[in-house]
Amino acid sequence: MPLLPEKNRLSLGFSPCPNDTFIFHALVHGVTCCGAPNFEDAVLADVETLNEWALAGRLDVTKLSFHALGHVLDRYVLLMAGSALGRGCGPLLVARENFSATALPRLTIAIPGRYTTAALLLQMYSPVALMTKVMRFDEIMPAIVAGEVDAGVIIHESRFTFREHGLLMLQDLGAWWEQATGFPIPLGGIAAKRSLGKEKIQAIDRCIRASVSSAFAAPEAGMSYIRRHAQELDDKVIKDHIGLYVNPFSVDLGEEGVAAVREFLARGRLYGGLPRHSAALPLISMEL
Repeated sequence: MPLLPEKNRLSLGFSPCPNDTFIFHALVHGVTCCGAPNFEDAVLADVETLNEWALAGRLDVTKLSFHALGHVLDRYVLLMAGSALGRGCGPLLVARENFSATALPRLTIAIPGRYTTAALLLQMYSPVALMTKVMRFDEIMPAIVAGEVDAGVIIHESRFTFREHGLLMLQDLGAWWEQATGFPIPLGGIAAKRSLGKEKIQAIDRCIRASVSSAFAAPEAGMSYIRRHAQELDDKVIKDHIGLYVNPFSVDLGEEGVAAVREFLARGRLYGGLPRHSAALPLISMEL
């Protein structure tokens, strides 16, 4: 397929975390070709940077937290492929000491970005006013150990390594969500600008789905690319990370996945964290 003119090339962003590089390896390396528009070289950035870029409308297609999605539904629509959503994979609230839930308002709690799902989930779990400090996700555990904060909400690879830092889990926020709602926890998804139009958006969705399927079919094919960008280089941690966050919901959200996202956004609006007007907008690419 000939390259499209430069003006028709689309910008793409996702995180350097193993689940995202696993999902997008085939796409960015030209392994899959589904008739979707050509992408520029992918931009890899931490999830909160991607969230902030989504708020600014910087990228055509982007990974973002579902919390951030609730703020940008007037501009972006959720794709059915590429999401991180599941059971037993939610953010963890950790600390050096075994604080009780009633002690949380007295603590300074690090969160991995103002617009992360983890931040909104903490607000849902403890709706009283909390003292939070925004930090990059990989700085949270060292800050707790150093006594710069009392506790923190950790995501990504930190879930597998927090005990090595002498930290205790105060609450598995994903498990709390699952018990409270019965749904898997929606962490992050892939969104495309509504202005691209229905046909192009659905073509992009198909191409990302093919990239995920290619990764499942040949999981070792992208390992050098995944290792090059991973924060944690231990192969077992990388594979555990992929195994936890990439699952059938990553291929297609399906009815249960979409229902889980709707519930998360509805509760976000209820707790005052998300704009209420977005409830009337089409959520997923299939609804355009």
